Amino acid sequence: MMAVATSTDADSKGGLRAAGRLLCIVAVLLVALALHGAWRALGRFSPWPRRFLRRVAIILGSDIRVVGTPLRRDAMIAANHLSWMDILLLAGTSGTRFVAKAEVASQPLIGWLASLNRTLFVERGDRLGVGDQVATIRAALTEGQPLAVFPEGTTGDDLGLLPFKPALFAALVPPLPGIRLQPVRIDYGAAAADLAWLGTDPGDAHVKRVLRRRGRFTVTLHYLEPFDPADFPDRKAIAAEARRRIVMS
Repeated sequence: MMAVATSTDADSKGGLRAAGRLLCIVAVLLVALALHGAWRALGRFSPWPRRFLRRVAIILGSDIRVVGTPLRRDAMIAANHLSWMDILLLAGTSGTRFVAKAEVASQPLIGWLASLNRTLFVERGDRLGVGDQVATIRAALTEGQPLAVFPEGTTGDDLGLLPFKPALFAALVPPLPGIRLQPVRIDYGAAAADLAWLGTDPGDAHVKRVLRRRGRFTVTLHYLEPFDPADFPDRKAIAAEARRRIVMS
C-alpha cells in the first residue's frame, strides 16, 4: 500500500491547510444538510449523512479503498480501532451507526461527526448499566441500519490487535433473527503511526494535527466474510471469532 509522508507542526503552511479543510467541510455540510432535509421531507431514506462523512474523510486526506462487500442492513460490524477517523471511514463506506464511549460525545468536532450517524454513546466503565446498554444495542440492531463496535475498547497503535472485550457482543446472545456479524480490518498503511489517536493525545490536539497534515494517504477497509453469531455458544466465542478473522486477514 502506498502512502505519503506525514506533516509536522513545523510545516509553515499547516495553519492555512487546516483553515482550508475546515472551510471545505463547512461548505459540504451546508449542501448535505439541504439535501438531507429534502430527502426527509419527501419521506425517503437519506443517504446524505453517509455521503457527508465519506467526503469529510476525503477532505482530510484519505484515498479510500474498499475490499469486500459491506453489509448495508441487519448487521453488527466489529473493527479494529486506530483513530476517530475510523468513524468517518466506516460510516462513509457502509452507512453504519456506532457504539462509542460516552466521552467521545464531548470531544470537539469528533463528537459532532459521530452524532451525525445516530451513534449510541455508552458509559464503558458502568458495570451496573451493562444490561441496559446491551438492551439498547439489541433494539438498535432490529432497526435495520448496521451497527459498528470497536471491541478493543480503545484506540491502538497498529502494531498489533488488542484483545477484544466481549461485553458488547452480549447483544447477539441469544441470536437476533437475520443479524450477522461482519469483521472489518482498517489499514492506514504507512500513515498509521501519524494518524493513530493514542490515550496520551488530547482529542483537540489530534484533530488539529490531522487538519494540518500535509499530503494524502491510502486507507484500505477490508470487509471480511460475515458470520452467523448463532454458530457460537456465547459472547466470548463470538468475540474470539471476530478477532481471529481480522488477525488472519
